[in-house]
Amino acid sequence: MTLKNTVSNINQNWTDIYHFLHYIHQDNISHQAVRLLQHIEKKQETTIGDLAAFLGVTHNTASEHIKRLIKKGFVSKQRSIEDERKVFVILTEEGSEVLYRHTRLDNEKLKNVLENLDESEIEMIEKAFALLSEEARKCF
Repeated sequence: MTLKNTVSNINQNWTDIYHFLHYIHQDNISHQAVRLLQHIEKKQETTIGDLAAFLGVTHNTASEHIKRLIKKGFVSKQRSIEDERKVFVILTEEGSEVLYRHTRLDNEKLKNVLENLDESEIEMIEKAFALLSEEARKCF
């Protein structure tokens, strides 16, 4: 099997997994807003400038996106203790909950699937996801 085929198979399997096992989305939030929330969660101390670079947009455009997320109660701004000139964008509790529902698999659905597998299969899945996650963090 070629690397191209492996990439294709992983992508197809991932879309199947996510399609069948994701939470039902009840929040009115755009895909781009979810990406911003996810970036804030993963990077921890992030600024409007960091978010602009992440999206490939101007500082003003990123600022407008953040204003909308603040209005929805999903993020807030907090001054750095070490350098008061820096302002970090942080997730609120509500923002964390919305992000969880939009980026994670439904615990109950996943549990139902895993109950059909034996212990060695579950361990193999856990190891495969951990390895893929670890290598992704190294690359990006």
